[in-house]
Amino acid sequence: MKFASYWHDTSIPFAGGLADPVSGDFEVAVIGAGFTGLNAARTLAQSGVKVALLEAEHVGYGASGRNGGHLNSGHFASFGAARQHLGEDRARRLWRAYDDSIDMIERIIEEENIACDFRRGGKLKLASKPSHVGKLQAMAEEIRREVDPSAEWLTREDLRKEVVSDAFHGGILYPKSAMMHMGRYANGVAQAAHRHGAVIWERNPVTARERVPNGWRLTTPTGSLTARQVILATDAYTPSVFNYFRRRLMAIASFIIATRPLNPQEVAATVPGNRNFTNSLNIANYFRLTPDNRMLFGGRARFSAVSNQKTDINSGQFLRQQMVGMFPQLANVGIDYCWGGLVGCTQDRYPRAGSAEGVIYSMGYSGHGAQLSTFMGSALAHMAMGRKDANPLDGFAWPAVPMHTGNPWFLPIVGTYYRMKDLLP
Repeated sequence: MKFASYWHDTSIPFAGGLADPVSGDFEVAVIGAGFTGLNAARTLAQSGVKVALLEAEHVGYGASGRNGGHLNSGHFASFGAARQHLGEDRARRLWRAYDDSIDMIERIIEEENIACDFRRGGKLKLASKPSHVGKLQAMAEEIRREVDPSAEWLTREDLRKEVVSDAFHGGILYPKSAMMHMGRYANGVAQAAHRHGAVIWERNPVTARERVPNGWRLTTPTGSLTARQVILATDAYTPSVFNYFRRRLMAIASFIIATRPLNPQEVAATVPGNRNFTNSLNIANYFRLTPDNRMLFGGRARFSAVSNQKTDINSGQFLRQQMVGMFPQLANVGIDYCWGGLVGCTQDRYPRAGSAEGVIYSMGYSGHGAQLSTFMGSALAHMAMGRKDANPLDGFAWPAVPMHTGNPWFLPIVGTYYRMKDLLP
């Protein structure tokens, strides 16, 4: 078993990063080479803007290369809950942004000729308890009526051709949702940004920043550069240099396992629908088949802001137990990959984007960034170029989390609360 992201291990790493020390003067500097930062840099470079991209590790290192591979339409909550929390207009704009992001990803893949196994497979949100059925049915009806007529409710009998398990009691099908190989996409967008003229430095974390007459100076271990504008796209991996954002974000670890490749008979006996799947628990699981037919199974196995090999091992064992509980037919199937990563969560689980502390930012995707981040990268680029209507999240208030200074000490308490709720009928 490898303690590495399947997405990283099965893609060709980006090879266009500069080995020279960081230096130069740029119109825009982007910090963070995940999907947000990569598409911001690509969009700016395409538009003729002199742009630099600084990454602390390697392209796609963070959540963009450590997620479940889902590109799901719509937001995490019911549309009614989003409308009540955000207001009618903002709730609709945010819903459209998720759908538009999947469309944008599909266009980028075609325009840049990125081989990443993109497929519109659809998503099923599965009722984990009989008591969840009524709520999910009502959610499906509301979604069909308000924002997505293609959504439909599947009964427990309908599910038998989609997922072979006694653990589920019905589900909402979102046909617009998609999937892809996240590592190949990240490296492909990086290559495209580089080809269009973006200058990319990997393994150069920003360790300091200071105001200069024409903008900002960003310092890294190998040198420094100046930029008139800065885009911050670091989400859960935001460094302490940007503590304003760390006080508003909670970095929560998420863990994933991937089995050996399943043969056609095993696929037919487990997830013949070959879609993205999530369940309806508060501490939810998500799963899907990879392009080579591995079962990829993930979730918040522990509420912590730490991901390392020790936590990955323990969490991987727990996830395997959960997977076998849903799919006893996989009890003797080996696990080839186990990894973890950090997810940037806001207090209300809705993302934030705008301008603050002298930078343009987008973060707080709260476990739903794989699809939205590409769209927001483009939005940040257009904001940097002066467009006033590019941000679908404009005007979302973002107060600091009370008693939070960047280290979310309260996560175990939150985890215990939600686990207790999941134990109820």
